[in-house]
Formats: sequence, structure tokens, C-alpha cells
Amino acid sequence: MNDSEKDFEEKIESKIEENLEKTLDCNYNKKGHHSNVSSNNCVYGLGVIGAAIFFIAKATSFWAGVLGILKALVWPAFLVYELLNFLIK
Repeated sequence: MNDSEKDFEEKIESKIEENLEKTLDCNYNKKGHHSNVSSNNCVYGLGVIGAAIFFIAKATSFWAGVLGILKALVWPAFLVYELLNFLIK
């Protein structure tokens, strides 16, 4: 490898590390600026992880586990639906 290839790889690696840090830090907004406001994406992400663990633990077969993962992605819809049913009654 020559020097220009090494420089290019180093730039790519640093950019990947920078983007990974921003992705994992929930206080960054979509434009890459640090935000003082807590992001709802973190709450939703933790909810998805928790729902996936819950639904997969209740699964009795492989396809029930796959369905559990899909349910984990749309759990807020289930929550709002049940909440509105409860409030209407």
C-alpha cells in the first residue's frame, strides 16, 4: 500500500468511528449537532429492545419468535390502540 491509500483508509476509519459515536450518543440530533434535549429515539429504541425480549421469551416456535420481533417494532401502535379502547369504555 502506498501513502495515499493509507491516508484514505485512516480517514475512512476515523469517519466511521465518529459516526458510530454519534449514533450511540442519544443526545445528537439528525444534523450531527449535540443537543441538550433528550432524544425520543433512545426511549423508543430501549422499548423495542425490551419488547423484543418479552415477545421472544413468550414465543413457543421459531415463527412465533419472528412475529415477536415484528411486534416489537410496532409496539407503540398496540399501546395507543389499547389505551384508546380503555379510555372509550
